[in-house]
Amino acid sequence: MLISTPDERLTIATTMLSGDPASIQVPTGTAAPNADEPDPEDSLAAEFSAFRDPMRDVAIIGSRNIPLPHQNLLEGLAYTLVKEGNTVITSGGAHGTNAAAIRGAKRANPEKIKVVLPQTIGRQPAEVQDELIGIPNIIEHPEWEKMTLADASRLCNREVIDACQQLVIILFHDSNTLKQSIEYAEENHKMVTTFYLD
Repeated sequence: MLISTPDERLTIATTMLSGDPASIQVPTGTAAPNADEPDPEDSLAAEFSAFRDPMRDVAIIGSRNIPLPHQNLLEGLAYTLVKEGNTVITSGGAHGTNAAAIRGAKRANPEKIKVVLPQTIGRQPAEVQDELIGIPNIIEHPEWEKMTLADASRLCNREVIDACQQLVIILFHDSNTLKQSIEYAEENHKMVTTFYLD
């Protein structure tokens, strides 16, 4: 089974976007894949190669509690995706994955990012409202304001996934809401690239 650190996998992602996918060496860990199972290297390479298809809608969602180096890598990934002609779709967030995706995509081209909020701009923290300035494609959900933020976020993630062809998701193994998002994406036949941070 493929074993690599989040740093290695995110670095592979950003490198593959700007280089020849065939030239990238994917970390393999110590165990060789079982001959009866699909080679995880091929699967990972296929996921990253799909990023290079022009004009894709790529969703990036994930945990708020990720280290700054990972946020920087995600920001670079979102920036490169937009520069390659893709649209990045994410949700609001003051910290972590979604904020990094917004910063990177907005820096490349604010017209090529779509932000789906779990409630309304007015219900977002001030730092999120500041991040959203200059982004024309923001979807608000005032009808979800009476829900708990967890329930509204679950619906928001589903809307983000419905709008994409490919999902990049960053999470911990105990992130139940995000794990449900993976299941939902797979049920709806989306290509899913998952980075576990633990």
